[in-house]
This record gives sequence, C-alpha cells and structure tokens, in this order.
Amino acid sequence: MSQTAVNVEGAVAYPLATMTEYQAGSIVSRTLLQGETGTLTVFSFDAGQALSEHTVPFNAFIQILDGEAEITIGGQPVTVKTGEIVLMPGGISHRVRAVQRFKMLLTMFKGK
Repeated sequence: MSQTAVNVEGAVAYPLATMTEYQAGSIVSRTLLQGETGTLTVFSFDAGQALSEHTVPFNAFIQILDGEAEITIGGQPVTVKTGEIVLMPGGISHRVRAVQRFKMLLTMFKGK
C-alpha cells in the first residue's frame, strides 16, 4: 500500500474523490489529518484488493466516494456504495474488500 500525506487548511474546499488515484493491483492512501483525537484518510482500492481483518479500539466511519466495497464488521458483510457511509464500532473486527475499484474516506475517532 502506498501512502502520502497532505496538509489541509481551513476554509479551503477539497475534491475528496480526486485526492488519490487508482493504481493497478494496489491500495493507495493519503492522510489528510492526523491528531490526538483522530485521523482523516482518503483511500483508493483497485478491484479485488483488501485490508485483512483487524480490530482497532476506536470508532471509525467509511464513506464511499466512488465504486463499491464489501465491509465485514464482526463477521457481518455489508455492501457499501457511492454516497453511503458505514460505522465500524471500536473493538469489533472488520475487513475491507473492493468488490469493484472504489475510493473511500476513513474517519477515525480516538476516544469513546
């Protein structure tokens, strides 16, 4: 997985769906904000790519910007499409898989 960071500024509009590009056979991410209270990261997944099942202690939201993903949360698969959002509760295992290529915004909150 390739990753880059960008500094976002207040009072500036950003085109989320174009902040990462698709790369064949890869997952690309760009961290927009990382701080004590959480992170904001944009990802691009090529078709068939996946993040293996893992658990984090914090709540996280995935918002699909383009395409379609299968998010498995606590063993329950959920199909999430462009314009939809899903909560991955902290402490529950989850997996992210590209049904087709897709882009997502991941918002993680460090705290309860």
